[in-house]
Amino acid sequence: MKLAMRWCGLVLAAGVWFGGSGTAAAKLVQVDLGGAWQVAEAGSAEFIPATVPGCIHTDLMAAHKLPDPFWRDNEASSQWVSDKAWVYRRSFFAAPALLAREHVLLRCEGLDTLATLKLNGAELARTDNMFRTWEFDVKKLLKSGSNEIEITFEPVLPFIRAQEKRRKLPTWAYPGAAYLRKEPCNFGWDWGPTLITCGIWKNIGLVAFDTARLDGVLVLQDHKQPGQVGLEIQVTAEGDAPAAQVQVVAPHGEILGTEKAAFSKGKASAKVMVAKPQLWWPAGMGKQPLYTVKTTLLTADNKTLDSSTQRIGLRTLQAVQQTKDTTMHFVANGVPFFAKGGNWIPADQFATRLTKERLRRYMEDAVAANMNSLRFWGGGYYEEDELFDLCDELGLCIWLDFKFSCTTYPAFDDQFLANVTAEARDNLKRLRHHPSIAVWCGNNEIMFFRDKTWSDKKMSEDDYYKLFRDTLGNQARELAPQTDFVTGSPDCGDVHFWEVWHGGKPFEVYRNIHGFVSEFGFQSFPEPKTVATFSEPADRNSVYSRIMMWRMRSNRMYMDVKEDGKIGTDKIMKLVKQYFRDPKDFESTLWLSQITQGYGIKYGAEGWRREMPKSMGCVYWQYNDTWPCSSWSSMDYFGRWKALHYMAKNFYAPVLVSGAEDMKAGTVDLFVTSDRMEDCQGRLTWTVTDVAGQTIKQGALDVAVPAHKSLKVETLKLADEIQKHGKNNVLVWLKLEVGGAAVSDNLVTFVYPREFNLADPQLAATVAEAHGAFTVTLAAEHPALWAWLELDGVDARCSGNFVHVTKGAPVTLSVQPAQPLSKAAFQKALRVRSLFDTYAH
Repeated sequence: MKLAMRWCGLVLAAGVWFGGSGTAAAKLVQVDLGGAWQVAEAGSAEFIPATVPGCIHTDLMAAHKLPDPFWRDNEASSQWVSDKAWVYRRSFFAAPALLAREHVLLRCEGLDTLATLKLNGAELARTDNMFRTWEFDVKKLLKSGSNEIEITFEPVLPFIRAQEKRRKLPTWAYPGAAYLRKEPCNFGWDWGPTLITCGIWKNIGLVAFDTARLDGVLVLQDHKQPGQVGLEIQVTAEGDAPAAQVQVVAPHGEILGTEKAAFSKGKASAKVMVAKPQLWWPAGMGKQPLYTVKTTLLTADNKTLDSSTQRIGLRTLQAVQQTKDTTMHFVANGVPFFAKGGNWIPADQFATRLTKERLRRYMEDAVAANMNSLRFWGGGYYEEDELFDLCDELGLCIWLDFKFSCTTYPAFDDQFLANVTAEARDNLKRLRHHPSIAVWCGNNEIMFFRDKTWSDKKMSEDDYYKLFRDTLGNQARELAPQTDFVTGSPDCGDVHFWEVWHGGKPFEVYRNIHGFVSEFGFQSFPEPKTVATFSEPADRNSVYSRIMMWRMRSNRMYMDVKEDGKIGTDKIMKLVKQYFRDPKDFESTLWLSQITQGYGIKYGAEGWRREMPKSMGCVYWQYNDTWPCSSWSSMDYFGRWKALHYMAKNFYAPVLVSGAEDMKAGTVDLFVTSDRMEDCQGRLTWTVTDVAGQTIKQGALDVAVPAHKSLKVETLKLADEIQKHGKNNVLVWLKLEVGGAAVSDNLVTFVYPREFNLADPQLAATVAEAHGAFTVTLAAEHPALWAWLELDGVDARCSGNFVHVTKGAPVTLSVQPAQPLSKAAFQKALRVRSLFDTYAH
């Protein structure tokens, strides 16, 4: 009764929108049916509280019916959840005014995945696509007063296995999962668990309206005339709509234009001219002003039927595909630019646990690392509205995959294609207005399965293009005509290069690769704080312990493959020991794996930035994690920056100094690379020392730094110094200043770091406090390579980390603890180490 009364209050409060007796058209009303539900295993009367949006795993955990699947190997003992059917139910109150509306729909924005819906005991519908918005006419089934809704989610594995038994689909992923439109990595991936969810994972509610409602708003931009941007707002409506009114509001709130347009065959179009437009730019190239487009559906006497609001950016943004003369690249407002970023995967195995605050932190941390691009990978789900809003606000350009990845799909099935078409339309309409979307992409890596005909390893070329070029491409061209579409990645001339991780090649092979590199990477272990969240002390004696290898998913895509993780762990340790020396203990192994990862990705990223426009993109795999694990990420599940993320802040710096060494010639070519919009002047200094820090040679030069260019500015000839001191005893320190401020520094060597006979750097830290924040100045008597700091028991955000320190060149870092600390407590928690400390001496 309490539940019914709660919804009674909600609906009656909205009743003023219905319009008296209901005989006159009134504004569309949405009634939220989220919040408190109940769930039980099908056939059981034991219902427990459930939260909508949510999923069965989080509901069971909240009810203490399921141990945390992220703890140790609990994932294995959690598999029973996906073998069951689960019934969600709730009561809600429908007021007479609601039933008086011409149309009353049940709107389900996300049902995961094989769902049967009942309303007041009558079967309403069955659904089979996690990515679609489903709507059903429920006016005849609703009762005035209390109503009961029930949604049963069937286990998906029996369906998948039955389809696979009829016809196997070649795959790298879970066999048969491609028959079902559900998040691919939900079945496991080579960085994530197998935890197959179900539930009402997005908003659900009632939609009531008279006469008509908005169906879509498409904003087209015309940038042909200098000093102005023409907007054409195309409005579509469902039902008999007389007119639409469109209002455009400037970023600072000024109304720039209000236009009214009549409908013809369900369509209306209004035009507004924006004078002196404030253009939207990618991060690092300018600001991100956002205009507001307010669209109102009107009756003949100007009463509101429905309305929507969209934020847009005035810009042109293209993804130019590779030709024989040019590499693939992005162009913003006519300016080609180098894409710097990472690949985004689902940030939690249970998507409904994500909050806007967590998403904001991830996006702000991307910009903090000087990224301007993210690739939203095709094996997850269509990302949250809030995530796109944040990218709009921060200037992160999105490469947006449709959710198809690493397997063949049944494009021979017309019903499957119709389902995909509806999915594409839903998501294109939802997302197309976002200025951050640079390109829509049909799939991830399915071109590798393409052949003339179907076989046990390939899908036919005809079916490949039917699905990805025609079905998806036609929807994109119709619904988002001013955003580029590409069939797949790396179909369009981008590069996925995996010969280091999967092929065992050294990092040096990155210099043989050119273009827009949209996938490449190397794994590392998480830091000790993160490892402690999923392990017991006994699990932390070796990275080869059973639980540590449980967190290594490379070579084991899903639960059914029996692999202990040793292969992936071996791959990390092989290159750790190839480039560095044996770590002295478990904790040092974790940190040294991260240093190795950052070292390798830096090697590739700097090389591609040096050679632009021959190469125009570096988007490493991967940006984030879906659970605490060993992976390719630069930021772990808890948002802790790995060494790679700190290094990315430097190798993605707007102005970069870097060096390309040639051991045979004994030279270092010095490059200055700029992503700035304007030319500038810089001062480049270089110092050659031995590994003890004694200066061998130094010099400086003034350099011109042209906008969006990379130039070789000098070649250091050091053959004599190498001959005298030894190749393993020469360090080349670089620093670039612009306007008297340091903007980039670097270190170049002629040998792998393992060959250095490092002296104890005598690393010391001086702490200063101001308003609850701290600065830590690191000083050393001898070179302290990859020096980092952390706080015992406390998370902290540092302005930099894994830095090189030498005598006479201290490094000052700002540190913000995650919780208030006194200076004394901060100093007690502070730990400072460098590469030297990871080795046994």
